[in-house]
Amino acid sequence: MRKISRKSLIKKLDTIFSQYIRLRNSKKGIAKCVTCGKEDNYKKLQAGHFISRKNYATRWDPTNVQVQCVACNVYKYGEQYKFGIWLDQNIGEGTADKLYMKSQEIRKFSDHEIKEKIDYYKQLVDLL
Repeated sequence: MRKISRKSLIKKLDTIFSQYIRLRNSKKGIAKCVTCGKEDNYKKLQAGHFISRKNYATRWDPTNVQVQCVACNVYKYGEQYKFGIWLDQNIGEGTADKLYMKSQEIRKFSDHEIKEKIDYYKQLVDLL
């Protein structure tokens, strides 16, 4: 059996994690963008990151990642200011600052840890 590349593992985790985020925040398949309020089928929305995906310490942090529409996430570069306000109002005061501090940590996940996260989020998706 051939070993799955690290790049493939990360892509697989990104995919299942995105599905989890969008499903977690949907009711009857409809989810709402946290920055503009647009509602749509969860499959047409995205998992937007408050702190960029390049920061591995927060890349798969379920607080850092929320539902966003394509317009806010891509064309408006994630609307980070509005996203931060939403986090502080809906998760708790200081959440945006805590995520920023966490993102400054250098974090490298082992292939084993990535596989564990894939399995974990697959289980959560199956429950939703």
